Parts: sequence; C-alpha cells; structure tokens
Amino acid sequence: MRRYALPGMLISPRQIRAARGLLNWSRTELARRAILSLTTIADIERGDVDPKTATLARIVSTLEKAGIEFLWSHPSGKGEGVRLVNKNL
Repeated sequence: MRRYALPGMLISPRQIRAARGLLNWSRTELARRAILSLTTIADIERGDVDPKTATLARIVSTLEKAGIEFLWSHPSGKGEGVRLVNKNL
C-alpha cells in the first residue's frame, strides 16, 4: 500500500479519500479549498504520483482546518484512519 511521508507522519491515499467522505467533499471541492488542481488530487488519491511535501502538507492542512483528525498507523500498517472532530465548515 502506498504511503506519503510528511515530517513525523505517513499518510495514505485512502485516508485522504476517507477524510473527504466524512466532510462530504468531492475531489473538486478539496482541490478548490486546497488551491490545487483536480488532476493533482486525483493522482495523489490513486497513488499514481509522489507529491511534493508542500502539496501534501496543503491537502492535510486543508482537511485538518475543516475538522479532520488523522490517525497515524503503526509501522505494520495497521490502525490508520481519520475522524471528524469539529465540523467547522
């Protein structure tokens, strides 16, 4: 399974998709709010690219500002997830 690295954390494409689902956001909405292209979001969610750290940080930050908390996985890959802690839309 693909994971992307940010300083001190790993994030998977499925966590991004799950976060959007909790917020009821389309890829287009995430792209608009993160000021990124729809193609960039789609490629990252499919695991087709190795995004720049700044791009991934922008996505994570946008989702966190909307109330998403990322649950980081154990090195074995178990336990990753997301939860909605504050629906501040």
